[in-house]
Amino acid sequence: MRFWDHQHDARSETRRLLLAFAVATVLLVLAVHASLVLAWWLMAALLPVRLPFPAGFLVANVGVSLLLVLGGWWVETSNLRAGGVKLARRVGARELRPGLAHAEQRLANVVDELCIAAHMPRPEIMVLPRVDAINAFAAGWDEQDAVLAVTQGALDHLTREELQGMVAHELSHLHEGDTRLKMRLAGMVFGLELVYNFGEELRERRGLAWWFGSAIMLAGLAGWLTGQILKAAVSRQREYLADARAVQWTRSRDGLGGVLRKVMAQRQAQGPAAQAGPRRGGLAHPSVQHMLLVDAPAGLVLGGHWAARLAGRLDSHPGLGERVQRVYGRSMPPLPLVPVKEPPERAHRAPGPAGDPNAPSLASLVDPFARL
Repeated sequence: MRFWDHQHDARSETRRLLLAFAVATVLLVLAVHASLVLAWWLMAALLPVRLPFPAGFLVANVGVSLLLVLGGWWVETSNLRAGGVKLARRVGARELRPGLAHAEQRLANVVDELCIAAHMPRPEIMVLPRVDAINAFAAGWDEQDAVLAVTQGALDHLTREELQGMVAHELSHLHEGDTRLKMRLAGMVFGLELVYNFGEELRERRGLAWWFGSAIMLAGLAGWLTGQILKAAVSRQREYLADARAVQWTRSRDGLGGVLRKVMAQRQAQGPAAQAGPRRGGLAHPSVQHMLLVDAPAGLVLGGHWAARLAGRLDSHPGLGERVQRVYGRSMPPLPLVPVKEPPERAHRAPGPAGDPNAPSLASLVDPFARL
């Protein structure tokens, strides 16, 4: 995998999408004003007398639109500042207990190793004990608030190398500030949605307000849908970036690649039941959907070619097959799900190179290029 090229492409595409998001916001404000002008003309055409535009019509339209968008963005981002640890607890995660289980001790060791390699502080580590699906997420506004949560299914079915790939992917999101970026974009989309809601409220008053409410609703719906599409596109690019960063830090395609291939096998084994979404745990919570390593199936099936294309544009994660192909450079089959079992006596050995023959050397921890 040419991870440097993939990282450069993902960053460049993210910048273009963020610029498009800003342009879409400006166009929404102009579209609201144009819609209100058109509504005023139609209303004036039905009246027997000439009805000029009110003074300050443009300023009022633009001001109210920006107030709704930026005010909604501020309110939503303020609500999302509850903290990474609080969010993880809200979806059912608990603190790591490395002294009670070898799998959790192994996770703690892997996180410590990769934080040293990435030159970043260690986040709070948590476990989703009642989630069988292989998954993980990282959250937090800054380094002091960062949390990394891993499901029990990942601890049960991933080897040490695969666990390194998963952790490296999530640490990349924290390192690049992706969690903060996604929360801000979610706040901006909420602000765009407020424009539509304002038009709906205005329309319910009937009379002259019906004309203006309908115009604002049309412009707001177009702006909200555009914002959702751009937000999802940014999220997919950050997933590509995190995948490439994981391969860079671990110097292994089989680490992250093995995780994605085992998720493919897990979903194939579940069959149609996987389309109903996770039945256990809190991965279905909307606050963490866009932060997951792999998206939780939502169970939404849309009919028709255009509906399917639109659904694909609203996906926050690329398809598993596409991500595997990017990692390996070719298509790869799913990997069988085999529970990882360790000898009981190994759980009591000291962590590190002396107690774990699979642990990397000290040189490889300090310099990830030493593993080449």
